[in-house]
Amino acid sequence: MRRLPLVQRSMPARRGTGSRALVAALLVALALGVSGSAAAQTTAALPGPPPKPAVVDARLGLHPDKTRFVLELSDAVPFTVTVAANPYRILVDLPELIWPGGGVPMEGKGLVSRYRYAVAEPGTLRVSFETVGPAKVREAYWLPARDGHQPRLVLDLERVTPADFQRVAAAAPPEPKSAARAANATPSPAPFAPLPSLPPAQVVPVAIPVAPPVATAPPAAPKAPSLVEKPLVMLDPGHGGADPGAVGVGGLHEKDITLAAAKEAKRQLEATGRYRVRLTRDKDVFVRLRDRVAIAREADADLFISLHADSIGSGSMRGLSIYTLSDKASDREAEMLAAKENRADAIAGMDLSGENQLVASILIDLAQRDTMNHSKRFAKLALDNLGREVTLIPSKPHRQAGFAVLTAPDVPSALIEMGYLSSKQDANLLVSAGHREKLGRALARTIDAYFKWLSGAKRD
Repeated sequence: MRRLPLVQRSMPARRGTGSRALVAALLVALALGVSGSAAAQTTAALPGPPPKPAVVDARLGLHPDKTRFVLELSDAVPFTVTVAANPYRILVDLPELIWPGGGVPMEGKGLVSRYRYAVAEPGTLRVSFETVGPAKVREAYWLPARDGHQPRLVLDLERVTPADFQRVAAAAPPEPKSAARAANATPSPAPFAPLPSLPPAQVVPVAIPVAPPVATAPPAAPKAPSLVEKPLVMLDPGHGGADPGAVGVGGLHEKDITLAAAKEAKRQLEATGRYRVRLTRDKDVFVRLRDRVAIAREADADLFISLHADSIGSGSMRGLSIYTLSDKASDREAEMLAAKENRADAIAGMDLSGENQLVASILIDLAQRDTMNHSKRFAKLALDNLGREVTLIPSKPHRQAGFAVLTAPDVPSALIEMGYLSSKQDANLLVSAGHREKLGRALARTIDAYFKWLSGAKRD
């Protein structure tokens, strides 16, 4: 992620733009078994076996309808994917890689309960994802090296029913050969045995082999320097799916109001040409609160805005309000993040896994204070701009609370209550396309003002 939490936040610094390539180069050097002084003499050395590709980064990310695994390597390699039952797993076979860590099971996310890797047979490394139920690989592909990243293998996993899993199994083609085996013209061996401590697998091959570019291909022409990336705004339509949210006069559901408002705001923001915009959900689906935060962090969002419409017993209460994270909720969140066994991504751009709990707590707290200051600045600008278009609640329109969607330690976040569905006047406005257009216009002005302020803060 590109957010820099412990200094004045600027845009659009990228996390690891240069460091990933450096890490990859160091790992390759280690594979060759040469020191810095010896590396200078390698031109005179006898040719040896090519170095193994090195893992630069591995991460799981949450999306509304899938779990994504990204494996960043120093070089693209061929791979094959299979699925297994009893228990449900997804297995990825690659050539042997340099991957520090010793194959200890790693914590999962979303559909993946945990994952690990081990050498399945000489020359082949297997990554095993234990899934929380039947799942399949929706897509598997390579992203080429660009924007400071090395080549990345992307796997999108999605949940399926047991019946669908059986249909996939029945329709599966024979297991494909990997590109490496095909090059050696040797028969394809039987599927590998499962990793130690797992029961025997019922392996169902999925034909998604992808080979890297041919080594003899001419080098690609150098690319022109990439332009500065536009800020990413993450809009979060509250509730969805089985969670309707507040139910207002006339049977209005909050989940429908928030989705319509988010889509209109996205349309207007994208029309400016100044922002990239994503929604945590773009249809009527249920997304857990913590997953909404994870989606924003995984996407490297610069700003997170959650849209809601409240309801109370009184029909006379109406108006818009905005919430940012309270100090007490921030303190609890810092303690939770610092207490996690794996703190490698507790704050974007900093690996706290080697720090003790006290140091980690202090660093996370500092990061949160910076983020909360940015959130409060956005809230002030929002009230200035939204107040020109809509009615604000009469008392303290900027409030603080411990909403779970506001707890990202490194993404400025705000929750906007657009009105009260229990108020007939607010409800009639919120179902009006014209009113949603006014809200979107005011929100676009707010976001313009926020990033203008951020650019000025960077220069100071």
